[in-house]
Amino acid sequence: MASSNPRRRNGWRRSQLRKRVLAAYDVCAICGKPVDKTLKTPHPMSAEVDELVPVSRGGDPLAFSNCRLVHRRCNRLKSNKTDAYARAQLEHKPQPPLTSLPFTTLDLSTSGEW
Repeated sequence: MASSNPRRRNGWRRSQLRKRVLAAYDVCAICGKPVDKTLKTPHPMSAEVDELVPVSRGGDPLAFSNCRLVHRRCNRLKSNKTDAYARAQLEHKPQPPLTSLPFTTLDLSTSGEW
């Protein structure tokens, strides 16, 4: 039975990618603070691999160019939203405008349908 999580469909490849990300980076891509790689999950400051373009939005979970190192806490705050959203949550600022999230709309003015 195939796993429904695309990150685990090729577990060996994801494990190799995780090792590569952990070796390549030392600082959280969201908050900019050092990541202690000795901390284990579920510690909030433990190391996690985050996708720039979330898997839920079509990002490739197995591409090194789409992955970076983050704290578990920062990754949970970001979820499948933007880095700006996560940084605002970390700084307890109001959320960035919704226009910062990419989306498309249907232009009803040209179609004539309502």
